[in-house]
Amino acid sequence: MEGISGALALLWMVFAASQAFKIEISPGSPVMAQIGASVSLTCRASGCEAPAFSWRTQIDSPLNGKVRSAGSTSTLTMDPVSFENEHSYLCTATCGVRKAERSIEVQVYSFPKDPEIHLPGPLQVGQPVTVTCLVPDVYPFDRLEIDLLKDNRLLKNQEFLEPMEGKSLKNMSLEVTFTPTREDMGKALLCRATLHITGVDAELRERETTKELQVYVSPKDTTVSVSPSTRLQEGGSVTMTCASEGLPAPQIVWSRKLDNGNLQPLSGNATLTLIAMRMEDSGIYVCAGVNLAGEDRKEVELLVQEKPFTVEIGPGPQVAAQLGGAVVLTCGATDCEAPSFSWRTQTDSPLSGQVRSEGPRSTLTLSPVGFENEHLYLCTVTCGSKKLEKGIKVDLYSFRRDPEIEMSGVLVSGSPVTVSCKVPEVYPLERLEIQLLKGGRVVKNKNFLMGADKKSLETGSLDVTFVPTTEDTGEALVCLAQLHMDELDLEPTQRQSSHTLYVNNKFAPRNTSIQVSPSSILEEGSSVTMTCSSDGLPAPRFRWSRQLKNGQLQFLSENTTLTLTSTRREDAGIYVCEGRNLAGISRDEVELIIQVAPKDMQLTASPSESVKEGDTVIISCTCGNVPKTWIILKKKAESGDTVLKSIEGAYTIHKAQLEDAGVYECESKNERGLQSRSITLDVKGREGNKDYFSPGLLVLYCASSLIIPAIGMIVYFARKANMKGSYSLVEAQKSKV
Repeated sequence: MEGISGALALLWMVFAASQAFKIEISPGSPVMAQIGASVSLTCRASGCEAPAFSWRTQIDSPLNGKVRSAGSTSTLTMDPVSFENEHSYLCTATCGVRKAERSIEVQVYSFPKDPEIHLPGPLQVGQPVTVTCLVPDVYPFDRLEIDLLKDNRLLKNQEFLEPMEGKSLKNMSLEVTFTPTREDMGKALLCRATLHITGVDAELRERETTKELQVYVSPKDTTVSVSPSTRLQEGGSVTMTCASEGLPAPQIVWSRKLDNGNLQPLSGNATLTLIAMRMEDSGIYVCAGVNLAGEDRKEVELLVQEKPFTVEIGPGPQVAAQLGGAVVLTCGATDCEAPSFSWRTQTDSPLSGQVRSEGPRSTLTLSPVGFENEHLYLCTVTCGSKKLEKGIKVDLYSFRRDPEIEMSGVLVSGSPVTVSCKVPEVYPLERLEIQLLKGGRVVKNKNFLMGADKKSLETGSLDVTFVPTTEDTGEALVCLAQLHMDELDLEPTQRQSSHTLYVNNKFAPRNTSIQVSPSSILEEGSSVTMTCSSDGLPAPRFRWSRQLKNGQLQFLSENTTLTLTSTRREDAGIYVCEGRNLAGISRDEVELIIQVAPKDMQLTASPSESVKEGDTVIISCTCGNVPKTWIILKKKAESGDTVLKSIEGAYTIHKAQLEDAGVYECESKNERGLQSRSITLDVKGREGNKDYFSPGLLVLYCASSLIIPAIGMIVYFARKANMKGSYSLVEAQKSKV
């Protein structure tokens, strides 16, 4: 019994000892260790006064840590934690023959920083932009989730579930593209990253970053206002104000462009004021509107001029000059010691005047004023390096004579008459107005609204036709002319003439006359106008006729004017104009002479220009447009020309002799020209004049020896017969025998 009790006591002691020796490991498994941080594993033994500790990995890899044991505790410290520390670690404690072992799993992770929000540049309204949410140095990234929100509205979510290849830290990112608007200004862009792991405090498993949006509009529509002007005088001041549109509001920067193109900063204010300007301050000034989105520039050029002198021109900016009169233009300079003057017209036409300059004054005298003086005259004054020019407009006019009232004929009761109111030598005609009044009442009014390009003195005319009555006798007919040039100081601008009416009874035509233009002596091919006039009551009607060779009249026209165009020689003759009315007839006549220059002349010898002695030769001269009686035939000789008596241009030589040979000339001449032709007539002697004997010549000699005595006898007996009163050839022969 005692043995059993001892054995039980021993077993109890062994059990109690075995139950007392044990080890604990902390922290609990698994342990999540941040890469780069430090982590300590603690192994504690109980029930043993001097335990022995050892550490190893489950796969017997290097510990990659430091072990420290003291008493009943052993610590494995990993500092810094790396991928080599991701194992199951075993802690073994030995107490005598007893041994205890515990394991703990270490898992590593990396989530050291908050996400980063990256923008490619300033956000500009209307321009798409890609936002990147970057989570750096993540492990394990297959447990990472990223959300991108704008103004608490989710733009994009992404989980990175792809398998990992090896152990490494990776930068994970999420990209979102959107188009900023003005309303996005100030809104929050939030990037939230969550690493889904256990054993880590929540605040370490989720990180986020917020970025306030700044939306920009690049500067545009930059404007510069300059007061008082970009052209300044020395000593003056100028204020330039710059404005530019953009978001945020652009900053204004003023600078000046140097000769080398560089910019010299001047001011950062919107308004730039420059005082006491000098000529060297001239140049280009640049205003730039600048914000983060860009820059917009506007340039303005300032010109600082020397303080000018002044020029005055007179009589004023515009002067009226009477044609044929004189006008003096004056140009004066002040604030210049030694001015130099020059005059010119705006069109660089000749001045047509005399210039005289003395001291600070120069004059241009136009006398007499002509159309060539209607210009804008410019006076240029030079003072040192400065020039000034002023102009004066010279307007011409002519209104020197009163109107003229003309009647188409004598006033006859009941017969229409035309009254002409003429204003001679007027310029400019387009500004003339004529009124015709009868008995104080306006009968007709006329404005001459014509083109202003014609420069000449003209006659303005107003014609009115009315039927006079006996009641019109004594009334005044008034012609009123006005030249409307109110902008010019003209005197007078109105002229008038009056005529007292006297209405007559009927009378026969008289004082009939013909006016020929240009002349009654014409050159062939020209034109002539013949105008007939006659006085009578009622006004005569006209009848034109041509007098034929037999004295009869050939009717031509009933117009006042008879015009012949392209006249020919056949149109020459006597033309008659008759003025007729109920009271009678009156006539006048004119002879037209049509002169033509000789032409188409021909000179011929018939039968030939080479004839034999004794032949008959006719030398004939003709001229196509000249009467034959105007033709002169001559024979040329060294001693002088012989005028031949030709009949109708023909000269006949009977029995031509050797001395008739020579040069014959035909000449036709009048006021319009001269034409001549010549031929050479050759007269050859007969063959009987040769110096040798021939049978024919012998017969001729024999015949002549018989003929001559016979002729002598005949003459003798004829004379004898005349003395006796009779003659008988038979008895004469008998008495002679």
